[in-house]
Amino acid sequence: MSLKGIQAYKNGNLKQQIASADPHKLTLMLMQGALDRMAYAKGCIERKDFETKAEHMSRASAILMNLRDTLDFEVESEVTDNLFALYDYMIQRLTDASIQNNLNIMDEVINLLSPIKHAWEQIPEDAKQQAYEAQRQRKQAAV
Repeated sequence: MSLKGIQAYKNGNLKQQIASADPHKLTLMLMQGALDRMAYAKGCIERKDFETKAEHMSRASAILMNLRDTLDFEVESEVTDNLFALYDYMIQRLTDASIQNNLNIMDEVINLLSPIKHAWEQIPEDAKQQAYEAQRQRKQAAV
């Protein structure tokens, strides 16, 4: 199979996963996507492929911005405020890493995001369902 065919298959599979994913799964997919893009960018820095590095860094930053901007502030929570500040910090550090081509800063951001993703993976199913129900009720009350 050609590389073009493999990429088309991967893209179709990703679209199918997104279409069938709940908000929790989508968040996990975004976090993994950011981590993947940062790993690719690190490889590009090592190879001095700065054009491709810029693409991966831009995508990783965009994912982090999405994660930051979709936090639910309707639920007053110190966790939400802290996550917003942490995502904001990671975005700034990615910018620093990109400008400086600094692998240590890249590792710093990866080491900040990885435990968040791991904790997200550990959320029990019943807690996810309670959160979805509470969010649904808030939306209905707002209408």
